[in-house]
Amino acid sequence: MDCSDNNSPAPYSQSLPYITSNNPLQFTIHLPNLNPNSSSTSDSNPNTNLNSDSNSLSDQLLSLAIPTKRRRGRPRSTTSSLDRFNKTLVENSNRVRNLTARTNATSSDASDEIIVINKEATTEALIALTAGFPADSLTDEEIEAKVVSVVGGIEQVNYILIRNHILTKWRVNVSTWITKEMFVDVIPKHCCALLDSAHNYLVSRGYINFGVAPAIKDRIPAEPSKPSVIIIGAGLAGLAAARHLMMFGFKVTILEGRKRPGGRVYTKKMEGGNKVAAADLGGSVLTGTLGNPLGLLARQLSYTLHKVRDKCPLYRVDGKPVDQDLDHKVETAYNLLLEKASTLRQLMGAVSQDVSLGAALETFRQDYENAVNEEEMGLFNWHLANLEYANAGLISKLSLAFWDQDDPFDMGGDHCFLPGGNAKLVQALAENIPILYEKIVHTIRYGSDGVQVVAGGQVFEGDMALCTVPLGVLKGGSIKFIPELPQRKLDGIKRLGFGLLNKVAMLFPYVFWGTDLDTFGHLTDNSGSRGEFFLFYSYATVAGGPLLLALVAGEAAHKFETMPPTDAVTKVLQILKGIYEPQGIEVPEPIQTVCTRWGNDPFSLGSYSNVAVGASGDDYDILAESVGDGRLFFAGEATNRRYPATMHGAFLSGLREAANIAHHAEVRAMGLKVEKKPSKSAHYYATVLDDLFREPDVEFGSFSIIFASKSSDPESPAILRVNFNVPQSRNHGGTRPDRHLSNKLLFQQLQSQFNNQHDLHVYTLLSKQQALDLREVRGGDPMRLNFLSEKLGVKLVGRKGLGPNIDSIIASIKAERGTRKHGSRSLTPKSGVMKSKATNIKGKTVRKAKVVSGGNRITSFPAVSSRIKAVGSSTTMIPLTNVDLEPKPVGGIGSVASPSLNIGVSDNVGSNSVGSGSVHLLPNASIGDKFDGNIDSYTVPILDVGGKTGSNSDGPVYPRSTYDDSTDTCAPPSSGNSAIQHTSGDGELETMMLDGESRM
Repeated sequence: MDCSDNNSPAPYSQSLPYITSNNPLQFTIHLPNLNPNSSSTSDSNPNTNLNSDSNSLSDQLLSLAIPTKRRRGRPRSTTSSLDRFNKTLVENSNRVRNLTARTNATSSDASDEIIVINKEATTEALIALTAGFPADSLTDEEIEAKVVSVVGGIEQVNYILIRNHILTKWRVNVSTWITKEMFVDVIPKHCCALLDSAHNYLVSRGYINFGVAPAIKDRIPAEPSKPSVIIIGAGLAGLAAARHLMMFGFKVTILEGRKRPGGRVYTKKMEGGNKVAAADLGGSVLTGTLGNPLGLLARQLSYTLHKVRDKCPLYRVDGKPVDQDLDHKVETAYNLLLEKASTLRQLMGAVSQDVSLGAALETFRQDYENAVNEEEMGLFNWHLANLEYANAGLISKLSLAFWDQDDPFDMGGDHCFLPGGNAKLVQALAENIPILYEKIVHTIRYGSDGVQVVAGGQVFEGDMALCTVPLGVLKGGSIKFIPELPQRKLDGIKRLGFGLLNKVAMLFPYVFWGTDLDTFGHLTDNSGSRGEFFLFYSYATVAGGPLLLALVAGEAAHKFETMPPTDAVTKVLQILKGIYEPQGIEVPEPIQTVCTRWGNDPFSLGSYSNVAVGASGDDYDILAESVGDGRLFFAGEATNRRYPATMHGAFLSGLREAANIAHHAEVRAMGLKVEKKPSKSAHYYATVLDDLFREPDVEFGSFSIIFASKSSDPESPAILRVNFNVPQSRNHGGTRPDRHLSNKLLFQQLQSQFNNQHDLHVYTLLSKQQALDLREVRGGDPMRLNFLSEKLGVKLVGRKGLGPNIDSIIASIKAERGTRKHGSRSLTPKSGVMKSKATNIKGKTVRKAKVVSGGNRITSFPAVSSRIKAVGSSTTMIPLTNVDLEPKPVGGIGSVASPSLNIGVSDNVGSNSVGSGSVHLLPNASIGDKFDGNIDSYTVPILDVGGKTGSNSDGPVYPRSTYDDSTDTCAPPSSGNSAIQHTSGDGELETMMLDGESRM
């Protein structure tokens, strides 16, 4: 008998997003009230100084979709971001609708197994999405945990509904302890096992019942009853793991080298002249507040978050404001340029992993040297500085292939400051946790009998250890592991990048810059110093005093490490005076100034991680792997593939490893051996997908299909693969001998990659019914391709183009295949349709080329004797052999090519497209030849991304006699109460960590 809550709740709470509509395809999203103390009738805006008249849905939602790596430091709303967000909502609501439809379509004998908890399934699925759960499938971790007995059936549907409901109930009030008994009235008895499974999974993995609320802290037992765990590092990862392990009953000890907890999250109290302010010198901005666990901690502590406002004016080198129209035009060109780089990496395939983002940008730049003026160049360099800030790395060292690999996992929500500083969260997490300070660990021994951690002359023994030190420390080798870490992990440590971001914090006598903004930027006239004081954060509204922070990113951040603090302050004051004094505003001398030196801090040796050339997202997973048969574990932002370089990423990694430690301890206590699980990397899923297609469910022509469910549900997912057999192309001599390429190596690698490519596999996701319809199409592969494009409107993409959500489907199919009898099929094709081997598309008319007509998706078609139409903003790819990737400038900055598309192949086969862009491919074109247009729809001016070295700005210099070497402070002669401080590796004043996205 089904049990449902007939009292449909009012919108869950001001603290949760909810949907109002009976139709999941047409709904309104209501964002939460971030102030836990406000009533339903009060203003839901947590910032009293924000415009309360902005009730537009787009105004409230835009910040959820702006690409993470482009908006750190300068939140900005764009129309394209809203379109992207709306598309995401529709896709996810469709998945929930399909989930419900599959449930309602089941036969009557199964209807008693269907749960109807309430009418808010779509809302609850949306909340689950913010926590990282797919809308209608299981995560890999859930499958590995065996939360259901059969993957893909009605049991899974019910489990997902129960899981989402439990998660939502806790999000309504995160200060309560959620028990299974709370759901016995709405969950039928025959699903009690699923209730146990979902609740146990959510609690053990730290999705619910975590944090610092009294009801949760009271669950920590007075005496530990489980094995001992030594945690190295009292940062967010170590504190999260410790608190969760103590709740499980483990004996925990944290060894911290500093005199304080928090690691790279550090709030410095600045004071003088009756002014006091709290400066976040490390991680400072909370992002993705709809799902950010640190935002949930703030709710538990009744802290109000301050939304970082979108207003961010930019000022030229001479201090004059940048024209807003020009600002918008250059920003648009910058975003289009990154899209161009994305297109290039798709063309290059695996080769792009060994090419830097900077090399790709520089390759295009040289064709546009004379297309922009000096101010446009300065603006573009500002955006590049912001990009280097977001990644804590030089663009010349970022991987073209994977620099933004974590963007799809953005939790969604606003950028926020925590008034009073993030140390308030650290202090709450560290309360009553056994932490031993100034214990500098230099040796970790691990083996089958346990672990030994050596700090100074002391040896600490335990059953297991969790290492949470920053990647910079692992790279530095100051900790010796006995035995040595596996080569696989050592290689991952070496490949990943670990960059730098520094700050100058200044406490002034009063606020002279205004309180109507939280950020403003400044341009430089030198690309080599573009990151020097390029962005200012106003903390006046959240720090308790007139505090201003200047950020130093990129190459400038490294030079800043050795810059005398007096010089740094002089430069900052010159910039501020250049901006405000022409407006008649006097810039006073600062009362106190602090400069960070994160690169010289022995406990961090940098700021946060990035994907360097040669690395990939897989390396984050490799760093997260335990060693020593479940004795030594690793956590920290550099072990979190989805949320690296963020404060919440570090926190979540601690919860993850607490669950892993508990699992290993439980298995070991039972006398069993922990099954070693393969690393779930992109390569792993690509390999699994290849294995699955060795035995597809259906084959016809060059098409193969595998089904995600053995049921007859027509809406269940299916993965389609199309195989193109491309004969190896002859090398036409590469580039012309008299032709000078801007990046010869880049194009040689690209050409080599294309010339050596034989089989091309492209994919798409269909429903089972669509797959059946495709099978019935007559006329061979060309007609089937036309059916996919014209009738179904789907796009064929490469394996990576399927996105991260495909991984859970692949894992689900793999798990279900394991339960099938050998040779069984969920669908038997009609006679004459299934073939023993896939037929490859062959013929002399086939060429390889890439034509982009807007967007990022790629569709592959054979060049056959039919006319092919690419519709909309999708990317159309006709795989040909050699193409020219060097664009011609058509106009000035932000110009767009004419809306037409011309495709020519050697067999004179015509092809029309409705879309944007103008490309003509010559029959025997080789890389380096010019063609009429661009490699994608837009002709974007590429600006200088080179690294020139700038000289110090002229201005007043404080006398050397005012600087005190012993205290690293100085007082300008004009002010007796001013002070400047910087870190010198003593752990007292730390270097800056992240600031752009809960960045560490």
